Amino acid sequence: MGKVTRWAAESINAIRTRGFRGLADAARPVYRKALHQTLPLSGGEPIYARDWDLLIVLDACRLDLFQEVAGEYDYIPSVDEFRSLDSMTKHWMLRNFTPAHADEMSETAYVCGNPFSEEVLKASDFALLDEVWRYAWSADLGTLPPRPITDRTINVAREHNPGRIIAHYMQPHCPFISANNDYNQKKVEKWGAQGTDVWHQLEAGEVDQEQVWRDYRQNLRYVLDDLELLLENIDANQVVITSDHGNALGEWGLYGHPIHMPFKCLRNVPWVETTAKNAGTHVPETYRKSEVEVDTQERLESLGYL
Repeated sequence: MGKVTRWAAESINAIRTRGFRGLADAARPVYRKALHQTLPLSGGEPIYARDWDLLIVLDACRLDLFQEVAGEYDYIPSVDEFRSLDSMTKHWMLRNFTPAHADEMSETAYVCGNPFSEEVLKASDFALLDEVWRYAWSADLGTLPPRPITDRTINVAREHNPGRIIAHYMQPHCPFISANNDYNQKKVEKWGAQGTDVWHQLEAGEVDQEQVWRDYRQNLRYVLDDLELLLENIDANQVVITSDHGNALGEWGLYGHPIHMPFKCLRNVPWVETTAKNAGTHVPETYRKSEVEVDTQERLESLGYL
């Protein structure tokens, strides 16, 4: 069955069983596709267009969300704005890690928590590519918690001393760790598709927006707390904290982070410049890859993509 035929059959069934809500569900993918095919991406900067020694990427972090909690952390002196190259991680990777930046990539150690690295990145392009999601994923949480990224970034800096390091954390991307499974979790093996995660539940009116925002904000604090440990155990004169994309909460009828969208809620992300000094206060944990490695598709589904 072709994609159009399948969509038509699913749409008819949705309308038959759910009436007007089913009609809205059926029209949604058409609307999103029309948006990303007709609206220009409208600019954005590559991450390598600016100077940094350590780039900390907080996955799916809205600018206004970050601004709400920034004052709670001494290592955040101010919050600037940065225009990301895309509105979903896979395409953010595709547009940042290109042959035009081969020299910069060759001196970069990428400590990566996002499973899209398997589809997009080649280890040979980097000084080091450490796909932490492959071996430190938490099946109970349905995501990769911050500490393995912190530990591996510290170890990579101390053992390899690369010219640049990218530390790509999964938070505040859903699932929300402190939310006690109030929302559906995506499964890793379906990481690349839009499944029924918190944003789809919000869109369907199944969860409360104020509560979602509180849990989203707490998930950001969860990773920012760990950054304090990182910044006390690594030497870097030019540290930047940013994000690959944001999340839509109803703007333009969108929820979550569909690809190729130009809207500010999805593309304008934090840009924080700070410093780090290795005080040697933390001994990173060692992760035994062969014992904890999990299937890529399971990780993607738990994050809501399939």
